[in-house]
Amino acid sequence: MRCPFCGAQDTKVVDSRLSGDGDQVRRRRRCVVCNERFTTYEGAELNLPRVVKRDGSRVPFDGRKLRSGIMRAAEKRPISTEQIDAAVSHINRKLLGSGEGEVSSRRIGELVMDELRELDQVAYVRFASVYREFEDVAAFREEIERLERQPTAAEKKAQLDLLAGLDPVPDPAANKDKP
Repeated sequence: MRCPFCGAQDTKVVDSRLSGDGDQVRRRRRCVVCNERFTTYEGAELNLPRVVKRDGSRVPFDGRKLRSGIMRAAEKRPISTEQIDAAVSHINRKLLGSGEGEVSSRRIGELVMDELRELDQVAYVRFASVYREFEDVAAFREEIERLERQPTAAEKKAQLDLLAGLDPVPDPAANKDKP
């Protein structure tokens, strides 16, 4: 690794540890020439699917563009950089997990809206307004009403907790062979 301060070719790793969701390695390095320290991040290079745009053209997936769109929607909202990184990571994992060679830009937009809906409703509406090309106030109103009808993440979690304490309902078909 070349030193970013003096350009020397020889650097030593001082410390390594997992970063983020465990899909990156953070390394502290020291230049053996100028003794400056710096941090590098190492991650697996994975082949994300190509993006099929609305006009039918195909372009390589660009994680920077994805992150930029989420950052724009989250501007001046109480959303941390770590939350944005986690959202980008979730989307990347879903795209990789699909095993598809191509994915529509529409699908990526839906994944972004799913993540933003859980993070912040205002950021979600901002993104949706651009993504879905709202043309008037009525379209905003419809989207906000749809958002209000959906349960929040806390409500969803509470619902799951209510079901966790229940005994499973016996299956009558399982007992039909018994006398």
